[in-house]
Amino acid sequence: MGVHHVSWQSTASGLEDEYIHAAALSWLVDDDDAIEIERMNSYHGSALHIVTAELKRRGQATKSLSRLGVDVLNKLKSELSTRMDDDNVLHIRLDLIELIAGRLVLTVPGNRPTVKGRAKLEVYPGQDVFTVANETLDKAINDVLN
Repeated sequence: MGVHHVSWQSTASGLEDEYIHAAALSWLVDDDDAIEIERMNSYHGSALHIVTAELKRRGQATKSLSRLGVDVLNKLKSELSTRMDDDNVLHIRLDLIELIAGRLVLTVPGNRPTVKGRAKLEVYPGQDVFTVANETLDKAINDVLN
């Protein structure tokens, strides 16, 4: 039981410092090597940077959830019905400005920039996805407390 993989994504305009985004994501996944910055142009021609962090190893991905902290993990548990999709992916969105300041705040899309997270849960046939999600989040909470 746990997480197959975790990915985080942030978008920086050409006016922003994409390395600040990268540093925030690096702290979030606790792995500098997991960060990639893709430079491109938007539809209208302005510079755009997609900053991603991916943890593909199960153990590392499962452990990384504990970086979210007890408060965020408990809030995720209470919102599982709205955050899970049909592919057993837990969707997490963090406020980017708060993350850069070293604080973890769950948010929804809106006026403030966000970091989009996706945690693919390890769910086998016959298992209930919400039971697995709760157990996985409980393990992450336990890891934070110990």
